[in-house]
Amino acid sequence: GEGSVRLSYGHRRAYCPSHPIYHEHTRTIVTAMAEHYQDNPNVIGWQIDNEFGDRCYCGICREQFQVWLGDKYVTLARLNDAWGTVFWSHVYNDWSEIPIPLSTAPSHNPGLALDFKRFASDVYVRYQKLQLDILREVCSEHFLTHNFMGFRFDQLNYFELARDLDLVTWDNYPRGFWNIQEHVNPSDLALGHATMRGLKGKNFWMMEQQSGPGGWDIMSVTPRPGELRLWAYQAVAHGADGMIFFRWRTARFGAEEYWHGLLAHDGTATRRFEEIKQMGLELRRIGDTVQGSTIHAEVAMILSYDVRFAFQIQANNPGFHYPTHFSTIYEAFHRLNVPIDIIAPDADLSRYKLVLAPALYVLDEALAESLKAFTEAGGTLVATLRSGVKDEANAVVDMPLPGLLADLFGMTIRDYDSLPEDVSQPLEFTGGITPKGNVQADTWCDILTPRSAEVVVRYSEDYYGGEAAATFNRIGDGHAVYIGTAGNRALYDTLAPWLLKLSGTSTLFKLSEGLEVTERRQGDACLRFILNHSDQARRISVRGHDLLTNTDLGGEVELPPKGVLVLQQRDGHEEAHVTSVAPNK
Repeated sequence: GEGSVRLSYGHRRAYCPSHPIYHEHTRTIVTAMAEHYQDNPNVIGWQIDNEFGDRCYCGICREQFQVWLGDKYVTLARLNDAWGTVFWSHVYNDWSEIPIPLSTAPSHNPGLALDFKRFASDVYVRYQKLQLDILREVCSEHFLTHNFMGFRFDQLNYFELARDLDLVTWDNYPRGFWNIQEHVNPSDLALGHATMRGLKGKNFWMMEQQSGPGGWDIMSVTPRPGELRLWAYQAVAHGADGMIFFRWRTARFGAEEYWHGLLAHDGTATRRFEEIKQMGLELRRIGDTVQGSTIHAEVAMILSYDVRFAFQIQANNPGFHYPTHFSTIYEAFHRLNVPIDIIAPDADLSRYKLVLAPALYVLDEALAESLKAFTEAGGTLVATLRSGVKDEANAVVDMPLPGLLADLFGMTIRDYDSLPEDVSQPLEFTGGITPKGNVQADTWCDILTPRSAEVVVRYSEDYYGGEAAATFNRIGDGHAVYIGTAGNRALYDTLAPWLLKLSGTSTLFKLSEGLEVTERRQGDACLRFILNHSDQARRISVRGHDLLTNTDLGGEVELPPKGVLVLQQRDGHEEAHVTSVAPNK
């Protein structure tokens, strides 16, 4: 690993994904399996490997990394210039001199470190394609997939890994042993589904949906009654077209003997089995109606794995975590029941009204031009702190920040402040924005100097009290908003409604916390999923046909804790809707 310690045999994935001999054996095994099952009517698709990950740092990978760099930069002069190897006397005179980033003091060149993370991701993309090519030739009628691990997994560029697949599937464990908490945040699960849907811009499957408490040495909190069914319906509500639970029977031996299934260790049925049995019967009734419908979003968030990797190398502030920053912004819109697509930096932006681009730390000219074109055409763009700081090689740009985005946002960053963990300061709003709660700036403060932009948020304390913290710029037919601080939850709860209004984006409903509404559409037909994630019943005024109970609803109903409604248009013209919602008294 990065710590320069070679791991001993005993866990899974004990191989080097770059090794040519391993590739040779892989070809032999995959070819034999493909030929054996190609005409089997019970085989409809293939899952490639299991949860790709784990970077390798062996000598073979170092050699392959050097070849990868040669293909990318062509000459050592270009590599030395891009990485700035003149600093600390790191100029390379031969490709074989270039190391892989094992543990050193204090740190590696940021350009080398980012390129290695890119290489380590590409290794798995290539290894997966080796298998895909064989299967496509032998089993052309079968779909090909891999089981991803949601938004939180951070070792691979999932957009690139998904590119060669027919279908994205993923493994969803809301109550994992790595996150022992009393309550599960529904926004975290929704973000996982949105990310997986965004990898190919289409619906996905659940390859491993949680079926009980999970763990190796430590077990997670046991899913509460109703949660397994609720989480499964939430997946369907966000675009899942297939649902596979892991696992059927709990294993009696091995490292995952506490990764509980629907059946107990002794093979007897559990309450969880009965819960999923109920859902299976329901899906048998409604599946044909749901199949073919998709999610339609007017808002997108740009997820950059280059940015993610770069912040792993240089966090800038010990309290800053790119995935947490990203998910905090997503959550503010999710609480308003706003559908959001998670998209790659090279995605087409033209069909969106509002694009959120958190912390575009590593930025190339192509993305900068795409953002400009989107905004000039009438879109509303939002970027946040530390945007435009680095070029593609992970070197700081030679221009005023936010670099390539300065003209678009109509301001420059004249200074910035990295705040200690326990330091924050209130923010002051202008321009008719009403703060929701105690809005604080924390972690990082970009201090902005407006040019053509208007100030919408100001800092209130320290040497930059009164200076701009967020700005709004009119450009072409659109708007560009820059938020220069990380901020607390109240900051994004304040800005989200304003940004939706500014961009002309519609919302489904603003409901009390713990209630989620999503839509799946097919043509003019609409399905609305209403999910009660709370521990309290809710009384809701609704109109529509509930597919789960095959009942027409036209008034106030009680939705129990962890309860679900799936409302369909009635009579082919009356739209299913929720008119009000309140806690049950």
